[in-house]
Amino acid sequence: MSDYRPPVRAITAGPLFHWFGYYDKLEFDPTGRYVLGMEVGFEHRSPVADDEIVVGMVDLEDDRWLSLGTSRAWCWQQGCMLQWRPGSEDEVVWNDRRGDHFVCHVLNVRTGHRRTLPHPIYALSPDGRTAIGTDFRRINDMRPGYGYAGLADPNANVLAPDDVGVYRMDVETGESELIVTIAQVAAIPWPYGDLSAAKHYFNHLLFNPDGSRFVFLHRWRMPGGRVFRTRMVTAAADGSDLRIVDDNGLTSHFIWRDPNHILAWSRQPACGEAFYLFRDLDGCARMGCVEAVGAGIMTRDGHCSYLPGGEWIVNDVYPDADRYQTLYLYHVESGRVVTLGRFYSPPPYTGEWRCDLHPRCSRDGRYIAVDSAHGGGRQIYLVDIGDIVHG
Repeated sequence: MSDYRPPVRAITAGPLFHWFGYYDKLEFDPTGRYVLGMEVGFEHRSPVADDEIVVGMVDLEDDRWLSLGTSRAWCWQQGCMLQWRPGSEDEVVWNDRRGDHFVCHVLNVRTGHRRTLPHPIYALSPDGRTAIGTDFRRINDMRPGYGYAGLADPNANVLAPDDVGVYRMDVETGESELIVTIAQVAAIPWPYGDLSAAKHYFNHLLFNPDGSRFVFLHRWRMPGGRVFRTRMVTAAADGSDLRIVDDNGLTSHFIWRDPNHILAWSRQPACGEAFYLFRDLDGCARMGCVEAVGAGIMTRDGHCSYLPGGEWIVNDVYPDADRYQTLYLYHVESGRVVTLGRFYSPPPYTGEWRCDLHPRCSRDGRYIAVDSAHGGGRQIYLVDIGDIVHG
C-alpha cells in the first residue's frame, strides 16, 4: 500500500454548503471543465417539504459557481439525482416537485432551454434516451435520507403494492410505463425465510454499460423490525427476464464492471463480507458464480467505481474510530492500493445527514470529486490522480 496524497483542492466554498451526492452519476461534463453540484443554506436536519436547494455547476477554469435552477425534491445522500445527460454535451437533468407530484427537468446549459418530464428519474441509460425510476414517496417512508419529503406514500399501509415499482420513461417524450412491480418481485420466494409479512420497496437503480439491462435492490423489513434485508435483482431494459443475482440479504453498494458483471459488497460463505464480482445470472450467488475482489485489502464497505478502462477501482470507507474517511485507489491486476487522502468527518455528520465522500470520476479518469465536511461544512473537493493512473 502506498500513501501518495495527490493534490486536493476545494472547488466550492461557504458560507453556503455544497455537495453532489451519489457516486454512480455523471458529475463532470464531457470536456472536464464543468462539475455539477447542489447548494443549500443549512445542515444537520432532515429536509422538509418547503426546503429548496440551488442546482448549479462549477467552472474549473476559475472555480466560479454557476446557478442553473432549484429543486424541492432532494435528500442528503443522493441529492436530486442531478447529472449530465449521457450522450449530450450540454444537457443536465434533476428532479423537482411541482404541486402534488415529482418531476424531472432537462436543461440545456448553453441555451437555457428547459423542459419538464412528468416523472422523476433514478438512472439514465448510457445513450441518455431512457430513464428508469421508482416511487420516491415510498423510499422516503421506509428509508428517510434517500427519498423526498413533501408527498406521502399512498401505499404506506400496503406491504407489496402492485401499482408501483420500476417504471421506464422516454427522456424525449416523457411517455412512461410500469415495467416491474413491487408485488411481482416480493412474490419471488426467498430461500431463507417467508416474506409475506414484510413491507417491501425498491432502491438503487442503475443501467449496465450497454443499456441492455439494469440492476436494483429489493429491500424489505419485517413487522416491528429495524433491520432491512436485501436482494440484488437485474432485469432486461423492458423489465423482462428478472434475475435474483444475490439473495443473501446483505448486498450493499455496487457498480457494473461491464454489461455482464457487477461488483458489489456482500457476504458469501467463502470469504465472508467483502467485495465480490457477480455474473449477471439468476441464482449467481447460490451457484457460486462469484469472485472475491481485493480480498484482505478492500475490507470495508464503500462507494466503489471503476475508472475508465477498468484497470483501477476508486473507493472510500465510512468514518473510522477517529472519524476519518479514507479515499483510495485499488489496482485490480496487481492488488496495489494507493491512499489518496483521509478526510475528517465532524461528529454531527452522522445518520441520515452524514457526508460520505461518494467519489465520482471525470470522463478521462484524471480527477476524482468528493463531498467532505472536514473544512467545517460540506463542500466539493477535486483530487488530481493523473500522475497515478496515467503516469
